[in-house]
Amino acid sequence: MAERRVEFCALLVVGLLMGCSFMGLLSEATYVLSSIQEYPNKQGFEAELELIQHTTNLTLGPDITPLHFIVRLEEGSRVHIYISDYSNSRWEVPYSLIPRPKVYAETTTTTTTTTTKDNGPNLLAISYTKKPFGFAITRISNGEVLFNSTPIAAESSSSSIFNAMVFKDQYLEISTQLPNTARLFGLGESTRPDGLKLPHNQTSTLFATDTGAVNVNVDLYGSYPYYIDVREKGVAHGVLLLNSNGMDVTYSLDGTSLTFRVVGGIFDFYFFPGPSAKAVVAQYTQLVGRPAPMPYWSFGFHQCRWGYRNVSMDRYVVEHFKEANIPLDTMWNDIDYMDEYKDFTTDPIQFPIPELRAFVDELHENGQHYVMIIDPGISIAYSDYGTLNRGLKDDIFLKNQNGENYIGQVWPGPVYFPDFLNPKTTQWWTNEVAIFHNQIPFDGLWIDMNEISNFCTGTYCSWNGSIFGGDTTCYLDCTLTRTKFDDPPYRINHYGDYADIGYKTIAMTVQHYNGALEYNTHNLYGFTESIATNTAITKVRNKRAFVLARSTFLGSGAHTAHWTGDNGATFDDLAYSITTILTSGLEGVPMVGADICGYAGNGTEELCNRWIQTGAFYPFSRAHSNIQNMPKELYIWKSVTLSAQRALGLRYRLLPYFYTLNYEAHISGYPIARALFFVFPDDPITLDVSYQFLIGDSILVSPVVTSNVTSVTAYFPKGSWYNLFDLSRIDSHGSWFKLAAPLEVVNVHVYEGSIVPMQESALTSTLVRKSPFTLLVVFSTDESKLTATGELFLDSGDDIVIGIEQGKSSFITFIAKVEGGCGILKSQVVEGDYAKEQGWIIETIMILGLDKLPNSVSINSVSVTSSIHITLTKDIPSLELSRLKLYVGESFELEWK
Repeated sequence: MAERRVEFCALLVVGLLMGCSFMGLLSEATYVLSSIQEYPNKQGFEAELELIQHTTNLTLGPDITPLHFIVRLEEGSRVHIYISDYSNSRWEVPYSLIPRPKVYAETTTTTTTTTTKDNGPNLLAISYTKKPFGFAITRISNGEVLFNSTPIAAESSSSSIFNAMVFKDQYLEISTQLPNTARLFGLGESTRPDGLKLPHNQTSTLFATDTGAVNVNVDLYGSYPYYIDVREKGVAHGVLLLNSNGMDVTYSLDGTSLTFRVVGGIFDFYFFPGPSAKAVVAQYTQLVGRPAPMPYWSFGFHQCRWGYRNVSMDRYVVEHFKEANIPLDTMWNDIDYMDEYKDFTTDPIQFPIPELRAFVDELHENGQHYVMIIDPGISIAYSDYGTLNRGLKDDIFLKNQNGENYIGQVWPGPVYFPDFLNPKTTQWWTNEVAIFHNQIPFDGLWIDMNEISNFCTGTYCSWNGSIFGGDTTCYLDCTLTRTKFDDPPYRINHYGDYADIGYKTIAMTVQHYNGALEYNTHNLYGFTESIATNTAITKVRNKRAFVLARSTFLGSGAHTAHWTGDNGATFDDLAYSITTILTSGLEGVPMVGADICGYAGNGTEELCNRWIQTGAFYPFSRAHSNIQNMPKELYIWKSVTLSAQRALGLRYRLLPYFYTLNYEAHISGYPIARALFFVFPDDPITLDVSYQFLIGDSILVSPVVTSNVTSVTAYFPKGSWYNLFDLSRIDSHGSWFKLAAPLEVVNVHVYEGSIVPMQESALTSTLVRKSPFTLLVVFSTDESKLTATGELFLDSGDDIVIGIEQGKSSFITFIAKVEGGCGILKSQVVEGDYAKEQGWIIETIMILGLDKLPNSVSINSVSVTSSIHITLTKDIPSLELSRLKLYVGESFELEWK
């Protein structure tokens, strides 16, 4: 091959700026870097990229030159690389949606850096080649290259060429070299049959699409151009491409490269140093938005079905849950409740407002809640429809190329779609929510079909006046014009009609606020609707919002919960749900679940048994099914009822633990349901565990996800694990165990070193909150690790702002230690007044891992009285102290000798 000489420059963005004056030539060169301008205080630099050789594939359009190349150090350790057209503005994700430092605002003062156990300052460096241009991100501590776009020429005719960066109007391409030992996670949303880790030789297409989650390896409802790369010894970093355009991301066959092919926008990369996966998620959510706090009641069990035809059926379901002694916090209604499928209306015959309101009032009196579905399409078929008329007055609907309101078709028939990029739309939407809430005092909103889903495909559609609500076959008269946006030069691997990127969604030429094209904003629609809906509910209810959205984007977790969409009633779908939920948590949406028992298909009694045993521990736990299926409520089968009582009974006992994780997610970004590698980064086997999950760091769920089995093979990282049902113990050296799993059993274990706050199970979360607490203290059998810790966050569960605040919340840390046969358990309370006002007490303390009864027990240096019951269970080493009356809001010390 021809000799090449590469001009190389290195810049430590966290250290010294190093200049270069080399010269070089390369026949394959495309861009060359020049005109470097350093920022003050060593915070980065900017430069120009001049085109010196066009790419050979002119069918994708001409190359853009010059380009603007900007490198910035942000938040002490995050590296931001920005590449765009130097002369003309291009579409990028609006700062109003994801607030972040402005790229053109030069830093004039040194960024403050902080050091934590996971995230020290000065972690990353950038190097670059001037000619041909490429850049690399390196970890300073060990010199490991994390991202490398530097072009590589072929060594022989059999080897591939690692392409240089391409930047055209409608085609951007960039690749990074990877070691084949890298393990990638993320790049959602899709249903992945291969497990949690991204497989080699796979293309992830990111384009929001109304495609049932039953379809594997295709673009689904959300777009997350972000991944976590885990290397040796669990050291991790994150890579984010902040771009809302459709794209393909291809992982090579040998796992040595990853290529982004994007149909527009800019290269707006952020690199998160970790070095743990936990730190990466914290750094990522610091940028895109910390997850929104969810109301306490949302962690209870939810029941829904498309097919609850009237209020009587709703009431029947709620009553039968109670009769079956199965917890139920929230009743949902799908589109059945609407009048001709119109948003913010109810069917006057089947769901008359007085009857529906009375039902919702009954739910509230019982400490239960109610959520309704809303779709974005606003019917245009009725002249007296107030929601439409107010929207027309405010002029908030999407426009076609002629400036007219764009017509699509969804459940109500012909519709207009609100433009949630228009600031006026949020005001209109809030008003509609307020009017409807005055009629039906719902507690949350479920926003569906917001990819946007459209039953028609066309640049322009007209309506002849016929009304066929509920017809999913397009009956509008639609014309498709082959513009460069509807039929771009590069076709992403979009599910459906590959010849048209706008298949079964709105036309790519549709115009949003300020002329933004759907072509650029498509992946943002569900995100913007989530922001507007969260704003509306918060203002109308003056309480913490609960929103559930189907279509999501980077940062959606700051505004909404999510479910995995239209799955199937199969064991495969049950298994898939775990990987999708874990991926969602890594992507900053921790409040996530899948339709329990499956949405599409009848399923079986066995499947519903296994699914409720799994779904009882999803962060968001809801059963939902299709109108075409037989009913699948948990009380229908006796065996499923028993499984639901058992699994949900434990979930409800764990509600204080779930809710504390909700607080942790909000302040740190951590997921609630966690992959094993997230918690045990030093154990390489955990990288390949896809169908078990942790709740927080302490509780391991090992569900059955296959049919006709009575056991499950589960992996246990090193340490002592206790079964939360029978307290049996597994001591693992990092091993696989075969666990008994008859039909009524789910295996849930708690890890050594944990202190888990629990309350008593009940049929609603409202009743759980009134019950006394139990502290479960779990020690290791390893005498060198006889400590345990835990936390508890308490507030009203509904306040708009969540945080540690005097009189409104309490935060308690617990620490326990055993040494020389003596033990101590301490609680440290921050802002205890709230907990004391609520009258919360700790009634029981269960200590696992002790092998003998203590001679004495004291609380705050006072010996316990005979009213306190002490029990030592010898066959399952545990010590139980019951009949206590320790106030949660007061610090205490419990000692035993």
